[in-house]
Amino acid sequence: MFVTIDFNSDEAIYVQLRNQIILGIATSEIREGDNLPSVRELADNIGINMHTVNKAYTILKQEGYVKLDRRKGAVVALDYDKLRAIETLKMQMRLILAEAICKNISYNEIHDIMDEIISEFSCDSR
Repeated sequence: MFVTIDFNSDEAIYVQLRNQIILGIATSEIREGDNLPSVRELADNIGINMHTVNKAYTILKQEGYVKLDRRKGAVVALDYDKLRAIETLKMQMRLILAEAICKNISYNEIHDIMDEIISEFSCDSR
């Protein structure tokens, strides 16, 4: 698993790590059942604090992307409530779309952007 952290970003390191793991799952770079690196290993490889990696893994567990096992570590195991996921997505997209409209981005441009992004993922259901 390849992770790149932007230490100059305003986005917290644990959020960057979480987001990159989710993107890795969505693009099938990381697959269900795969073990993520141990907290210590990933922290050492990236050059960050172990608590930062632990925080990212804990959030991923809470969000249903991984299971934490004392023997196996963090394992990709998608466990989600689809209805709750849809409601969360609606809330997040509502704000993103409102920002786009405020910046005069058209419906067609938004649609094209969404198609472009979705095509990056290994998504069977279109």
